[in-house]
Amino acid sequence: MALERLRPPEPEIPRNIILTTVERALNYARAHSFWPLTFGLACCAIEMMATASARYDVARFGYEVFRASPRHADLMIVAGTVTYKMAPLLRRLYEQMPEPKWVLAMGSCAIAGGPFADSYNVVPGVDTIVPVDVYVPGCPPRPEALINGLLALRRKVINPKVAVR
Repeated sequence: MALERLRPPEPEIPRNIILTTVERALNYARAHSFWPLTFGLACCAIEMMATASARYDVARFGYEVFRASPRHADLMIVAGTVTYKMAPLLRRLYEQMPEPKWVLAMGSCAIAGGPFADSYNVVPGVDTIVPVDVYVPGCPPRPEALINGLLALRRKVINPKVAVR
C-alpha cells in the first residue's frame, strides 16, 4: 500500500468573491456601454434612429450615446449603401476610432451592396473596406433586428472566444 503525500487543503473561496482578469472585467464594461458612431447613408438610418426612440429604447442596454466624432466612439454602425466615393472617408473614420473598436453592418446594402450590387459605383459590402464584427440583414432591418445585432456584439465582446449566433 503506497503512502499518499500529505497535501494542504485547497483554500475555500467564499461565494461572494468573483475571480476574473482585468481584461474580462473591462470587456464586460465595454459590452454594456457602446458609444456608436452613426454612419447612416440610406433608409437603414431611419430604422437606426427609430431604435433610439422611446418605443424601442436602445438606451435600456446602455447604447444611447450616439457620437458624431470618431474619436469618441467605439462602435461604427454602417447603415445603408456605401459608394466608392464614400469608401475612403469610411476607412478614415474607422482609423480615427480608438481601440478597441467594432463595426456593425446594417442592411443588405452595407452587407453586400443590396439591390445596387451590380452598379458601377456601389461597394459590394462594407467588409471590403473595414473589418465587420456583426451583420444585421434586412432591407431595411427592423429596429428589433438592430437590437439583436447589438446584443450579439455584446456577447462577442464579453467572450471573444465563443462564436456569435
